[in-house]
Amino acid sequence: MAPPRIVKVLIVDDSAMVRKVLTMGLSSDRFIQVVGAASNPDTAWQMIQALRPDVITLDVEMPEMDGITFLRSFLPKARIPTVMISAHTRDGAQTSMDAMEAGAVDIIPKPALGAGLASGLPAMMADICARVRAAADAHVVLGRTRPAAPQRPAAPVISRGPGGGEILALGSSTGGVQALGTILPMFPHDCPPIVIVQHMPEAFTGPFAARLDGTCTVHVREAQDGELVEAGTALIAPGGKRHMELDRAGRGYRIRLVEGPAVCFSRPSVDVLFNSVARLAGANAVGAILTGMGRDGAAGLLAIRNAGGRTLSQDQDSSVVYGMPMAAWENGASEAALPLDDIPARMLHLLGTRTSRPEIRA
Repeated sequence: MAPPRIVKVLIVDDSAMVRKVLTMGLSSDRFIQVVGAASNPDTAWQMIQALRPDVITLDVEMPEMDGITFLRSFLPKARIPTVMISAHTRDGAQTSMDAMEAGAVDIIPKPALGAGLASGLPAMMADICARVRAAADAHVVLGRTRPAAPQRPAAPVISRGPGGGEILALGSSTGGVQALGTILPMFPHDCPPIVIVQHMPEAFTGPFAARLDGTCTVHVREAQDGELVEAGTALIAPGGKRHMELDRAGRGYRIRLVEGPAVCFSRPSVDVLFNSVARLAGANAVGAILTGMGRDGAAGLLAIRNAGGRTLSQDQDSSVVYGMPMAAWENGASEAALPLDDIPARMLHLLGTRTSRPEIRA
C-alpha cells in the first residue's frame, strides 16, 4: 500500500502570529509541507500561481480584501481545496457560511492566541492537520445560487404515521454544508422529522441552521436539549461540546444533548445519533450518510439497517470527500449509494416501503 502523499499547503492570514502558529503546527505533520505563508490576497495569488499548493488555509476576515471575496475571485481560476480559518464569533460564523456556499470545503476555528495556547495547541493542531489532509482529496464545487425564501403553509404541520414514529436521520462532515444546503430544500413541509449531525465547530451550527431555515419549506433550527421532535422540522446537533441522541417522549421522540468523549474523533458524533435512532425508531427510520472524512456514522447506519430501518449513502462522484459514505458502503450499512440530488426522494419513498425486503446491492 502506497504511503500517503505529501500535501502542499499555502497559509493566507493577515496575522503574523496566526501564520506562525499554523506553520509550526502544520509542519509538525510529516505528510504536510507548508510551501508558503501570505499576509494579503495579492501575495497569495502570486504564490498560488508559483507554488501550486494542494490546499489553502484562508482567513475569513482580512483588511485589504475579505477572504470570501478572494475565494470567489481565485476559485474559478484555480480549483484548490480551501479551508477557512474563522473566529469563534457570530459574524465569523455567518461569513463562514458564505465561504462554504462559495466553494470552501471546511471551516477551522482560528487558534486562540491567549493564555492556555501551549496546553491546548497539540490537540487543536492534530485536528487541523487531519482536516487539511482530508481537504487535499476534496472535489471543489463552485457555489450554487441560493434558492429563494420558501413559502411555508399557514396551517400547522401534522405529524404523519401512527404516533409520529417515522424519522429521517442524516450525517455529514467535510462538504456537508453544501450537501445539506442542496438537499434540505427538497423535503416537503409536511415530511417526517429530520435529525442531523454535521461536524462543525461550536457556535457555527446555530447560524448554519438559521441560514438553512431561510431556504427550506421545513423549519430548520439548532437542536435544544429536551425539545420534542416534530414533523416538518429539521434539527441540527449543536457543534462542539455534546452528543445528540433521541429519547422517547410518549409515542414520539425528544432530543437529548449528552456529555461524553468524542466518538470517531467527533463530538457530536453521527454514530451516537444513529445508534439512538436504531434503538428507538427501528423500522420507522431511514438514515443516510453524506460526504465527509473518516468513518463516523458507518457503525450507526449499520445499526439502523439491522434494526429494520432503511439506509443510504452518497455516491463517490457527488461527494466532496468520499470517506464516511465509503465506510458505510464497505461495512454493509448502506443499501444503495446515490447521487446527492436523488437522496431526499429516495428517503421519503423508503418510508413508504419500510417493511418491504431491503434492496440487494450490486
